[in-house]
Amino acid sequence: MPNKKETAILVRPRIYIGDNATIGPGKIELLKALQTESSITAAAKYLKIPYKKAWNLLDALNKTFSQPVFESTVGGKGGGKTVLTPIGMQLIKSYEALEIKLNECVEDELLDIKKLTKN
Repeated sequence: MPNKKETAILVRPRIYIGDNATIGPGKIELLKALQTESSITAAAKYLKIPYKKAWNLLDALNKTFSQPVFESTVGGKGGGKTVLTPIGMQLIKSYEALEIKLNECVEDELLDIKKLTKN
């Protein structure tokens, strides 16, 4: 997410790909949590969402792209691990760059909207 300025008002885009696929702030935050936590369970707990929801969101992302955005290894001595693939890391980077550009482009409009609020 872009640095919060005094406005505390931001554009968080949702990208529609075809009729069935979307990428938005929730999926990006989940990917970032997964990158940090290396576990779907831990990422879901960190974001305070059910494991099943996290899995469904990640599965939807994997089905959207030509290659997986994450890969998991099953348990064993050290336990399982989930890592982002290069596509998953690029998705975060591209989304964050888009978010920054959008917020820079609409800064005046965001300030106008902010002036209309009670804060």
